[in-house]
Amino acid sequence: MKITVIYGTSRTEKSSTYNIAQQFLAELADGDPVTEFHLPKDMPEFCTGCFNCFSDPAKCPHYAYIKPISDAMLNADLIIISAPVYVFHMPGQVKALLDHFGYQWIAHRPIEAFFHKQGLVITTAAGAGMRHAAKDAQDSFNWWGVGRTYTFKKAVQASEWSQVSEKKREKITKEVKATSRKILAQKGSGPRLKVKMIFYLMRFVQKKYRYNPEDVAYWKEKGWFDGKKPWKDT
Repeated sequence: MKITVIYGTSRTEKSSTYNIAQQFLAELADGDPVTEFHLPKDMPEFCTGCFNCFSDPAKCPHYAYIKPISDAMLNADLIIISAPVYVFHMPGQVKALLDHFGYQWIAHRPIEAFFHKQGLVITTAAGAGMRHAAKDAQDSFNWWGVGRTYTFKKAVQASEWSQVSEKKREKITKEVKATSRKILAQKGSGPRLKVKMIFYLMRFVQKKYRYNPEDVAYWKEKGWFDGKKPWKDT
């Protein structure tokens, strides 16, 4: 399984999310390519709100950072976002990255291949906030059209991996294996109902309101106004 991993911080060996992600890679990669990005190093810029990407993603002022990540996600079967909880949400650098991909939301110009991909959100906290943090990434996965999304949320009661109790580590390992089996079983499958419903809703909006000429032209070119579906186009 080809995998792209986006780590939300530069911490590695000391990070619980990093170590859990490594366990998933051991279960899922099976010798296939794994491409890893570390934020903020690999994408240090905030979205400027210039709207250039909505006409052409290559016009983004930060395209040199965005393109390698975009290409890696496009080539992956599984996209992993692995990040700790910061004040009940994802770290700001993760949000800064996700902001740059608004143009490929289903509301605008979704990419067919994403409807056959899977997403995994890994997030940990010493205590609480995992649900809110995971949702930050889940929203983008859903609106990119990612077919199936899984979350792995853990309160580790520790500030670094070496402090996590052996009992909790053993439980995490078992749950990683169980989630990995679910991911492998769904490889290449189509999107779940929620993603399809978002597509149908946005098709109605595009046909009725036609806000952005570039978006309308894209949907027409794909034949989606005429009943074609992106999960059946690839």
